[in-house]
Amino acid sequence: MSRKIAFWLLWIGLASYASLLAPPTQPDTWTLIKNLSLGKLEGINPIIVSLFYIMGVWPVIYSCLLFIDGKEQKIPAWPFAAGSFAIGAFALLPYLALREPNQEFTGQKNIFLKILDSRFTGLLIGLATVGLVAYGLVAGDWGDFIQQWQTSNFIHVMSLDFCTLCLLFPALLGDDMARRGVKNRQIFWAVSLIPLFGPVLYLCLRPQLPESSVKLA
Repeated sequence: MSRKIAFWLLWIGLASYASLLAPPTQPDTWTLIKNLSLGKLEGINPIIVSLFYIMGVWPVIYSCLLFIDGKEQKIPAWPFAAGSFAIGAFALLPYLALREPNQEFTGQKNIFLKILDSRFTGLLIGLATVGLVAYGLVAGDWGDFIQQWQTSNFIHVMSLDFCTLCLLFPALLGDDMARRGVKNRQIFWAVSLIPLFGPVLYLCLRPQLPESSVKLA
């Protein structure tokens, strides 16, 4: 129960901070979002480009755990997963607060779950992540990014959302490892403590759900 309360309090705290304490919304915010969404990147700091697209990668990373976890929950995972593509952790926190711990997987994996369970999917996610991070680090202007982080609600909240997604991953990781028979706590902490690349590497290397755990209905 305390775990659920903590997730709800974090959700309320994030929403309150984003609404009341974060920098104001700039007049050109919607134009920036539109240009990023359409790939019109000229004149946009590569760090912002990288961060924006990584915020599209994070929901895919979470989906690789979320839909498998959701199959054993009373609440469906898909509305929260879909919402995370728009509002990130603000959509995932309610799911984490409502779900129950579960270390089993029963029934058959459909095509969608097989794709999410595949190491090849993890590899594609990894390649996209490395490319985006490298682009931001090599071509980005950190001075400009810090200035925008201090003055733009969109950049500020997106950065906070990124950090929150890094911190929340262990909430699903332990159960996912248990379903696959991975009991090494060092792996858990290594994945949990390495931001972004820890989860990506886990998706590339984790064993698939064993066939013996898939019970026919």
